[in-house]
Formats: sequence, C-alpha cells, structure tokens
Amino acid sequence: MLLAAARRLTPAAFVLALLLAMPACKREPAPEAGAPTAAVLERSQDPAAHRIEDDVRALADDRMQGRETGTPGHELAADHVAQRFADAGLVPGGEDGGWFQRVPLLRATLDADARLQIHLDGRVRALEFQRDFLPLANFDLPEASVGEAPAVFVGQAIHAPGLGHDDFAGLDLRGKVAVMFGGAPERFDATRRAFHGSTREKLQNVAARGAVGAVFAGTAADEVRAPWARSAADWQRPSMRLRDADGRAIDGWAGLEVVARVSAAAADALFAGGDRSAAQLADAARAGTAGGFDLPVRLSLAARTRVEPLDSRNVVGLLRGSDPVLADEYVVHTAHLDHIGIGAGVDGDTIHNGALDNALGVAIMTEAARGLAAADAAPRRSQLFVALTAEEQGLLGSQWFATRPTIPRGALVANINIDMPVLTAPSRDVVAIGAEHSSLAAVVAAAASDIGVRVSPDPFPEEAVFVRSDQFSFVRQGVPAVYLDAGIEPVDPDRDPKVSATWFMRNCYHRPCDQADLPIHYDDAARLARLSARIAGLIGDADARPAWNEGDFFGERFSGAAGVR
Repeated sequence: MLLAAARRLTPAAFVLALLLAMPACKREPAPEAGAPTAAVLERSQDPAAHRIEDDVRALADDRMQGRETGTPGHELAADHVAQRFADAGLVPGGEDGGWFQRVPLLRATLDADARLQIHLDGRVRALEFQRDFLPLANFDLPEASVGEAPAVFVGQAIHAPGLGHDDFAGLDLRGKVAVMFGGAPERFDATRRAFHGSTREKLQNVAARGAVGAVFAGTAADEVRAPWARSAADWQRPSMRLRDADGRAIDGWAGLEVVARVSAAAADALFAGGDRSAAQLADAARAGTAGGFDLPVRLSLAARTRVEPLDSRNVVGLLRGSDPVLADEYVVHTAHLDHIGIGAGVDGDTIHNGALDNALGVAIMTEAARGLAAADAAPRRSQLFVALTAEEQGLLGSQWFATRPTIPRGALVANINIDMPVLTAPSRDVVAIGAEHSSLAAVVAAAASDIGVRVSPDPFPEEAVFVRSDQFSFVRQGVPAVYLDAGIEPVDPDRDPKVSATWFMRNCYHRPCDQADLPIHYDDAARLARLSARIAGLIGDADARPAWNEGDFFGERFSGAAGVR
C-alpha cells in the first residue's frame, strides 16, 4: 500500500487509537489488539478460503524476497500469479497473446553527496543530509543544483479557484525555490483535500510557474504520520518512474532541478528572518490563511542521482464476456503484486514479505476470477484481472495499464481494486471506498445484499484513501472505480477490527512482520472475493456503463480524459 504509516487515521485519531491499542512489540499482538487464539485460527471449511490462504502463503514466502519491483522475487511472483490465473479459468490478456504486460521503468538511487544551504544576512547555515533534509531523486539530471536562489513561501502550493483558494496569488516563482507544506486546508471537503494535498499536484503547480527548486517543510503532524527517522533510515531505497519511448521519465517535473524534504525539527531554518515560526505558518496553512510571500532567505541545493532503466511486468488475465457486443467492453479488477523487498531488519529478519500488503489482495482477486469463470455463464461484459507492479513506487503499474491498456483504451468501463485489507479480526461488513462518487454505489449495495453482507461507509473519510491506491490511476482516466476494503463492525466485541488494524499499522506495515503467520481471517477474505465477483457480474450484465454522479469532483475533472494530466 502506497501510504504513510498511519494511512487510515488523522494524527489525532491515530494517537487516540494507539492509546487504545497494545504496547509496541515486534511480533505478537496483545489480546486486546486481536491476538491469535485457537478459536480464531481454526482452519476454515470454505474451499475458497483455503485457496486464498494457499496463495497468500506462496506469495509471502521468503523465496519471493519481498516482491520488490524489478527483482527476481517479483518476477517469480508474477509467474506464480499467471499460473494461478490459468488455474482459475482465465486466458492470457497481456501483450502478444501472453500473460504479461511489460512496464518500462527508471530506477533512481540517491547519493549522499547532497547539499541544502540557507543564506541570510551574509551567513550560511548548512543543513545536515539525512538528519535534517533528504532530496528526492531527479530522473532527468544525474547531477542537479540550484545556486543561491531566492526562496518564496507558497503555503501548500494549491491553486483551487473554485474553492476561493490560490496560494500563488501575486507571487512570481520564476527562477526561485518554492517552500511549502504538505496537505490542504481543513475547510476543504475530504475529496478535494486529498486531491490538492498530493505531492504530484503540488510539484506540477510550482514547476508550471517556473520554480527551479522545491522544498517541503516538515510539520509535527507529518512526524506523527511518518516519523522522519524511518525515512532517514531508508534514504538509500531506490525510487522509480515510468520510462517513455525516448528513455526519459514520465512525470519527471522538468524544470525543477532539486526537490527536497526538510524535517520538522529543522523547518524553522527555512523561515529564518521572518516574524512567524514554521509551526505558526503550518497552522495558518491548515486554516487556509497562510498566504504566500517572498522569504528573507536564499537557498542553494544540490543532489546526485544514479538512474538506470529496468523493466517489470503486470500480469493480465481475461474472462471473455458472453454478449457479442458488450464483450468489447471491460471491467478491470486490480490488486498490486509488488511489495518493498529486502530492507531494515527486525530481530534478524530483513525480508518484507507483504502478506496483507498485498499478497492477500492478489489472492482475493484471483478467487473472484475463479468464481466468475466457474459460473454457468460469463457476464455480458468481459473481465480483466491485473496483478500490478510498482504500486509502492507511486501507482506506476496501474498508471501504465490505465493509459496503455492491452485492450482498446475507451473500452474500460469500471475498476474494482483490492489493496491491503487488514483482515486480522472478524467483521460483519465490508467497506467500499469511493463508490459514492458514481453509480457504483447502487451496484455495491445490490451485490452486498445478494451475498448477505453489510456495507459500511469509509470510517476515515478525511484520509481520502481513494486517491492513494491503484484505482486512482483509472479515475484519472475517467473510469469509475471502487476500492474494496476490510470491514469495521466486530463479530466479537473483544476483537475490534479498527483496533487490530491500528496495531498492524503501528507494528507491521512495511515491516518484516507483515507475513503469513498473522491471524488472517480467510472466511472474511472469501466473502470479499464473492462480493467483488458479484459487483463485477452486475456491472458486466447491466445495459449501461457505470457513470459518475452529476456534479462529482472526479467526474467533472477527469471524465473523458484523453491522458494523464
């Protein structure tokens, strides 16, 4: 899952949940957080649950080496999924009649030879690499620098005239370094706050206005969500971008020489000589009142990046539709196959197996495919099942497929995505994130009624995870989508799914203990597979394609998109 370590919670809610959860440990949750018991771990009597468990154990096995994009472990996992698609009754849906779609990438690795200096009144303060700042990789220039450029504060780098908000009003960014905070004003609704809070949108905004550099200033809220120490420890981990036919990065933000992040502890240095601290400005930005202005400081930055090409693969299976006309339209099911590979060790274990994130999602998707293929008749519309690469690197596999699908691009009618359902405590329900933006809400409700499960609203809408997983690549192409997630209503009052999810996010998200010995409730996983298949069947058999709701933000912004913005 491509999210901060508290992807389900606001800072305040996260802290509160931690107080309710168990003390930190490295392996086994305390009973109040949903510890395994003999009753919980009894083997299911449902063959679908058995198949899902077998796939999770295979994909999260150490021999897959954490399935990092571009590694032999990911390639081994892709071969496994292709075989499982075949076993499920699918036919190849990839390129050249095969199971795979090639995804061309660039992999960038930072060098420690980086610089961020702050100039004020003839004095120079050099921030310390790793402790105080970290550059982002530059996929266009292996050696990039900005020499003592004026700095300008741009709030949260948001241009949203429809909401009466423009952080760039009256500012000239040409040849300057833009200093900004993450996030978006609290008065924005959850959907717009998430969209305008994305790094992608912010960097596009400042690059379009002529900035030569950008610096994200950390805040106390950022530290709660994703402690700086964790980022600093992983600074050598490669980052990736899609590669175009000319060998250049797609979405490389040309013109921005150096982009860097500064820790919350060092952020005040960026605002030296002014009359407000970083914390005061961050509060004002959240309130939407910070405004933009030229800073007293000048900044010089430099970074070195080693960039190399590599290829990875999406795995694509097809169930051909039964209607001679509608079979040329497709519902696309997605779950990302990649995880983060080998990394920092815990108790000597360095393999990040990614059982929940997202071997479980791939296994559920595969079971949904099996259910649809085994039905007496296929849905009228065709169904594509895609195990995606490079989600952890920025939704890259889904972006490639959504913009360059293996079928005619205008033939995609809906996306059903499954990503990291934390099924570590039994629940009575499911969560369907993003369905409310389109006619898929009614489809999900009908499908849930058919299989006898309740649908709960997103428990944390302020986090707007709808823009943070692979479904958003399809949304950007105008395709209505739904992200199926774990439920929140407990079966056992002593085992709260939200508290269990909090424990997982605190202890095992992107860490070695995300492995198959977690107390995964495979009956709930099988139920999610049945729901996914039923949703797909209803979409597939309907006379009309799913449609965005009238006036919906995503529908208005992306409907009829001709390409990635």
